[in-house]
Amino acid sequence: MWRFLARRLVQSVIVLAGLSVLMFTLLVVTPGDPVELLASSLPDVQPEDIVRLRQYYGLDDPIYVRYVKWLRSVVVGDLGYSRTYGRPVSELIRQRLGNTLQLLTAAFVIAFTVGVTIGIFSALHQYSVWDYIATFLSFVGLAMPVFWQGILFILFFAVWIPLFPAGGMMTPGVEPGFPLLADRLRHLVLPTVVLATTGMAAWVRYSRSSMLEVIRQDYVRTARAKGLTERIVTRRHALRNALLPIITLVALSLPAVLDGAVVTETIFSWPGMGLLLFQAVLGHDHFVAMAVLLFLAVATILANLMADVAYAIVDPRIRYD
Repeated sequence: MWRFLARRLVQSVIVLAGLSVLMFTLLVVTPGDPVELLASSLPDVQPEDIVRLRQYYGLDDPIYVRYVKWLRSVVVGDLGYSRTYGRPVSELIRQRLGNTLQLLTAAFVIAFTVGVTIGIFSALHQYSVWDYIATFLSFVGLAMPVFWQGILFILFFAVWIPLFPAGGMMTPGVEPGFPLLADRLRHLVLPTVVLATTGMAAWVRYSRSSMLEVIRQDYVRTARAKGLTERIVTRRHALRNALLPIITLVALSLPAVLDGAVVTETIFSWPGMGLLLFQAVLGHDHFVAMAVLLFLAVATILANLMADVAYAIVDPRIRYD
């Protein structure tokens, strides 16, 4: 196992380096000049000021020189300075990361709990009306894009039936204490449900397929032949073994949740990492965009590594050495 982890860590560093080169290049060659965009909001800026700003930010240097400078700063822990917000990028990341984790945690818990429960129930009642309904809704959830779901939820539950706010994280002027907590929860409902819908549909499919495969095994039929009740057979024999492959998929589902958070936070104006990335790309704030993209890349690589380790832990037949 330790050899496998060391080998995977080396591979992860190589993959991360290649991704950083690709992401940096794509951001730099994107049409638009960040200095001219910044100067457009300042009417008194002269052409010579723009030239000095380009030299100050190193925008006249070749791409490889700019990448080496950025990489050297990142290695020592300096993520750069945001031209749009006028603040260090690390400070922006710390401020937004908690909001994103709050949204991701709520969405993942709902998606996993509800999705696995419905999937197992659907498998135990195969070809019933409930099975067909669950299968149909799961396909709808997988096929419907996140941005379209967000627009529909805003239209239905914020415009036509104004039960929840259409966006943001809190209402200005709310008193601290329980009113503020209740207001934050109301703002959290719509983005959480939208972000959890796609994951929930996937978990229904995963858990249903896994449970159907297990209940057809010989040891499950043997347990029934011994006279055990269906509840004991399901809990002690089928459910435990059906959850093994599902556990390994938990880590693999995290990158999909992170990707969905970018779209969800943008639609609902949730002040998290996803909205920060969207605004940074539009504003050509390369240091901010690279920091967020690098965070997403590291999270994806670690999630895949965790999935491999979890697979070996829950299934003793798997050995990497």
